[in-house]
Amino acid sequence: MKTIDLFAGCGGMSLGFQNAGFDIVAAFDNWEPTIKIYEANFNHPIINLDLSQDLDYSVFSKYKPDIIVGGPPCQDFSSAGKRDEELGRADLTLSFAEIVANVKPHFFVMENVERILKSKRLPEAIKIFRKAGYSLSSKVLDTSYCGVPQIRKRFIMVGELNGPDNVLSYYFENHLALKPMTIRDYFGKKLDFDNYYRHPRNYSRRAVYSVDEPSPTIRGVNRPVPKGYKGHPADSAPISERIRPLTTIERSYIQTFPPEFKWAGRKSDLEQMIGNAVPVKLAEFVANCIKQYDADKARGESYIKAKVAGVLVFDKKKK
Repeated sequence: MKTIDLFAGCGGMSLGFQNAGFDIVAAFDNWEPTIKIYEANFNHPIINLDLSQDLDYSVFSKYKPDIIVGGPPCQDFSSAGKRDEELGRADLTLSFAEIVANVKPHFFVMENVERILKSKRLPEAIKIFRKAGYSLSSKVLDTSYCGVPQIRKRFIMVGELNGPDNVLSYYFENHLALKPMTIRDYFGKKLDFDNYYRHPRNYSRRAVYSVDEPSPTIRGVNRPVPKGYKGHPADSAPISERIRPLTTIERSYIQTFPPEFKWAGRKSDLEQMIGNAVPVKLAEFVANCIKQYDADKARGESYIKAKVAGVLVFDKKKK
């Protein structure tokens, strides 16, 4: 499927969909540092465009996309942000919806933080999608069950033009791993440490984590161990000279960017774009679910209904 990535950032969503066999034809963002990183890692164009402005939708429709994907900036919804929807960035969710509604790809995928479920903008976006003729499937996914060694809960909404509602929810549920992925699961014997420091938002929370558990959410900041940190009862190991924060590149690996991915620029910019990125393996997970559903559609609507109903019956018995 021809794919356009909106709010592409450094390319986590693009790379995940590309890995799943989708044809990324163009990407859009308007932060210069992240555009340079994207350009260094992909062959298709990334266009510097402010998607909050009044737009000529032919900029997107000329690529004839089968699917539009994107993660509108989430700082106004995020627990790490100010949580003020009147700051303007929340309106980018509506910008995404308007682009989809006017370009009319067969599918769209919108990614955001879990807290968007409590926002005022999500119902407004849903109205735009519905009016344009999209069926909707949505689920909050814990990335540690999607091939990512990190606990990171993300809201995923998939729309299909004139399709059935909620059908993709089955595919999400059916593809989840049986247990969360730990850092050691992901890296195997490549690790040379067992515990690391991750700066807490306040000192009532733990700060030292083991590689035998999933990483906590990778954020846009990365700080050294403060001299005054005395430890927390829940830390996986006591503070010592061996305990250090993850490096910038290690954090990109936790976000499942591959070792060959090229990074350059100011450290603070890199930390921010890595923290804001869609984990590559999460995007790949979602892409493969859509790919499987699209393949099943070739076998007919009755096949999909039977497949979904079979799982629902199984779940009912299981309960």
